[in-house]
Amino acid sequence: AVLAATFGITALVLLFGESAPKSYAVENTESWALRIARPLKLSEYFLYPLIVTFDYLTRIVNRVTGGRSSIESSYVTRDEIQDMIETGEREGVIDEEEREMLDRIFRFNNTIAKEVMTPRLDVHAVSTEATVDEAIETCVQSDHERIPVYEGTLDNIIGVVSVRDLVRKRYYGEAAPEFDDVVRPTLHVPESKNVDDLLEEMQESRVQLVVVIDEFGTTEGLITLEDMAEEIVGEILEGDEDEPFEFVDDETVLVRGEVNVDEVNEQLGIDLPDGEEFETLAGFVFNRAGRLVQEGEEISYNGVDIRIEQVDNTRIIRARVSTADRTPEAELPADSGDSEEPGVGAGD
Repeated sequence: AVLAATFGITALVLLFGESAPKSYAVENTESWALRIARPLKLSEYFLYPLIVTFDYLTRIVNRVTGGRSSIESSYVTRDEIQDMIETGEREGVIDEEEREMLDRIFRFNNTIAKEVMTPRLDVHAVSTEATVDEAIETCVQSDHERIPVYEGTLDNIIGVVSVRDLVRKRYYGEAAPEFDDVVRPTLHVPESKNVDDLLEEMQESRVQLVVVIDEFGTTEGLITLEDMAEEIVGEILEGDEDEPFEFVDDETVLVRGEVNVDEVNEQLGIDLPDGEEFETLAGFVFNRAGRLVQEGEEISYNGVDIRIEQVDNTRIIRARVSTADRTPEAELPADSGDSEEPGVGAGD
């Protein structure tokens, strides 16, 4: 009888004291919030003396015990917010695209310039010795609104020109415009700079493009405000740009070589390593192979097969990534031939 009564009371408490009230409140959030807002505000005034008293006593105890003089704690932690986002997606309140954007926002603070920049190999620039017409042609051919200006070599970038200023100067300015008149200064930042701080610095300096340099002062790449935006909203494609990911089937996808390893892991649900030596899928392939690779070659890592689909000179343009579950014995050929790295071999 006692056991039955215990279970019965517990069930009633859970049903009428927990589940039912919470479910009803969730379904009628706004109406209940309006009803209890005023009583909660009044209770705050009545309880204020007690709150101040206990807070004062807590501070004294903390000082005596060697703790902090005041309790500093967040009402909501970062992990709790991320759990709420995942719960919202499961319940259909947040769709997948919104969840991915929120995840990128959380990662943004831990991202450095090297991970965001357009690499030096893809940089289109113009020399200080160029004419206004030549600079306009470079902007048109590269399909960029702004391009850096260098003196001597690309390691000595002195500023930036925009096609708008060039056209205004060429067609609405002087008969023989000087190229130097339209060059605007820019920022040079280390590749290890946090992009959150960099964005604030770009806004304060009112620059749209910055130069990323390494520890020796060598130009490593460029970062634009569009690059910053893409870190949050995802890839912004222009013109005939290829998609970073093209799914062939559920287990196979074509990936551009310059795509960050973290993005590949997120999209495919795999766990390729990243490190200081490389940031991109192409960098991972070169790191595993220990040499240049050719079209048709394959590498394997923890059941993930990567086949090189397109190479331009020494650069990996596109690779086919397959997540089909294979055993290590099936992944590696019996005779590796000239390959010096285990897990690397020629394609069929």
